[in-house]
Amino acid sequence: MAKVRALPQRKKVGSLDTPTDLKPEGVAAIAKALNTLLADTFALYIKTKNFHWHVSGPHFRDYHLLLDEQAAQIFATTDDIAERVRKIGGTTLRSIRQIASLQRVQENEAEFVPPLEMLRELMNDNKAFAANLREAHDICDKYEDVATASLIENWIDETERRTWFLFEASRDADRTGH
Repeated sequence: MAKVRALPQRKKVGSLDTPTDLKPEGVAAIAKALNTLLADTFALYIKTKNFHWHVSGPHFRDYHLLLDEQAAQIFATTDDIAERVRKIGGTTLRSIRQIASLQRVQENEAEFVPPLEMLRELMNDNKAFAANLREAHDICDKYEDVATASLIENWIDETERRTWFLFEASRDADRTGH
């Protein structure tokens, strides 16, 4: 007859205390970095949709569709970022106010922005976002969180693709004079 070993008594677990093998200081640092990225992601999404809704001119259809596609991709990332924070045992954003306090993406509330300026502004925002993703990746590497680092690598690739498309679309506008 086999003996069953008793499991050691666990400390009382809080309702949002997700088990992880990452060290508490790693969870805190990675969750902070991801929450800041999440705030940037929401801000970039809103800005992209703003430009999508307000683009005009001879390339309207192309730019309108490009910005809508990019906004959808950006928004799709929000759940992945937030769920990753929770998977490692952190807590994530809870309000618009918290997003506003963390975001690094500058808003554009101008009544009219010429299409070429829209594309270039979003291109620069995406370049900055890629750099911020790389900084978060470094934090993941420091605390040996390979799963989050792997996700970030995919987000960097998506961000670089958006940057490239915005760059090429704005170059086309330079050549045609629009």
